[in-house]
Amino acid sequence: MSMYKPLAVAAATLALGACATVPQPLQGQFNDVTTVSAQQGGAPGAKVRWGGEIIKTEPGPQQTCFFVLSQPLDDEARPTASKSESQGRFVACRDGFYDPEVFTRGREITVTGTLHGAVSQKVGDFDYAYPRVEADVVYLWPKRVPINRYPPGFYDPFWGPGWGPGWGPYGYGPWGDPFWYRPRTVIIRPAPPPRAR
Repeated sequence: MSMYKPLAVAAATLALGACATVPQPLQGQFNDVTTVSAQQGGAPGAKVRWGGEIIKTEPGPQQTCFFVLSQPLDDEARPTASKSESQGRFVACRDGFYDPEVFTRGREITVTGTLHGAVSQKVGDFDYAYPRVEADVVYLWPKRVPINRYPPGFYDPFWGPGWGPGWGPYGYGPWGDPFWYRPRTVIIRPAPPPRAR
């Protein structure tokens, strides 16, 4: 029995190490309020933790306001990278100056703060009511770095068309096109020189 104890401790340690952790400034208890319900006037004064992609950053005399395309947060409280999961828009304002050249369009932020009414701005010709967050924390995430899982020029001859690395299920590529529309990668190597007799 004593032999299994160290193995159980090691397994538990590895499992805890693999868990995602929320950055310390973003930790806490928050109300489960969506941008949609807040836009309709729900839960004024609620503490929220929202995030998404910056649309624009507007410094003012006292505060800087961040207009954000809202996205769901993952286990680390980071916005998910899919625009198709957008949950509307919101504006977060915090005292002080935040440089728009750092907090640029497309960067990901997570904010914590208190809901405080709404701000109306035009989106095209549409008057959009942005739920307003008086922010305690504005957390700018580092830029995502694309990961190349395969070295340059990698080709596996055992993967057939439609099922190679990076292909989706049912023979569809990552852009949704059927595999027969995409040419196979073929590497041509020069023939070896003839052997002397």
